[in-house]
Amino acid sequence: MTLRLGFTMLALVAFATQASAFEISSPSVSNGKWDAKYLGDKPGCGGQSVSIALAWKDPPAGTKSYALTMFDTDANGGKGFWHWLAWNIPASAKALREGAGAQSGSRMPKGSVQGKGGVGRAGYFGPCPPPGSGDHHYVFTLYALGEKTLRIPANPLPEMISVAAKSSALGQATVTYTYGR
Repeated sequence: MTLRLGFTMLALVAFATQASAFEISSPSVSNGKWDAKYLGDKPGCGGQSVSIALAWKDPPAGTKSYALTMFDTDANGGKGFWHWLAWNIPASAKALREGAGAQSGSRMPKGSVQGKGGVGRAGYFGPCPPPGSGDHHYVFTLYALGEKTLRIPANPLPEMISVAAKSSALGQATVTYTYGR
């Protein structure tokens, strides 16, 4: 019994160490300052919806692909808003360059798919909180998946992508950036 408990504890420590090493970040945003080009491109937003650059390191062993979500937790009275959804990003990718989230998908790594977010189109849609609504929290979550292809139906709802990614994840890395106006 003691030996089994020892192995279990060792496995948990190893998993926690590996999971905590998986990180995502962006050189594009700092201290809540977003260049105007990264903001939403709808009237009144003031931007061009150029996706920020993202980089990650130390994914869990066995990662075969990634899924990415960008979610504003403060929008719609706290119900949230999906800004970017992408999956089937190859395991060989260690970053998404600035502008990778273009609607065409042509700037994403080969094999990647982008889903429709809250604005009803595929690709990145930048921050666009209502004036005076305070800082909004934009949560970027990168899921390291144990399969090459995320199993979801055609034209999935954003929530379906998130649930499928969570259920297939070997680990996840999250970074939150704020923006308000």
